[in-house]
Amino acid sequence: MTTTQDTQEDTQTPLDLAFTIERAMTQEPVGSPCTNVCKLDPDSGLCRGCYRSREEIKTFRSMDDAAKRALFDDLLVRRAASAAQETPRS
Repeated sequence: MTTTQDTQEDTQTPLDLAFTIERAMTQEPVGSPCTNVCKLDPDSGLCRGCYRSREEIKTFRSMDDAAKRALFDDLLVRRAASAAQETPRS
């Protein structure tokens, strides 16, 4: 059965991680880096959009702002590492 929420999630356009982090940094308290993808990669265990682990997603709201900012740096590193693995080498 498809719910209204499922339909809304399917039609939302994924956002760029750098954009969501920049936006989150301007919010008080620091906001979420969610990119509207919300699918965990079975191999890495990380969200395919924001690169957070299931545990990081679960505990994000209870993290203090300094911890959230530190995590943002890690997320960008994870995204870069993921992109490097996907790039075919000649």
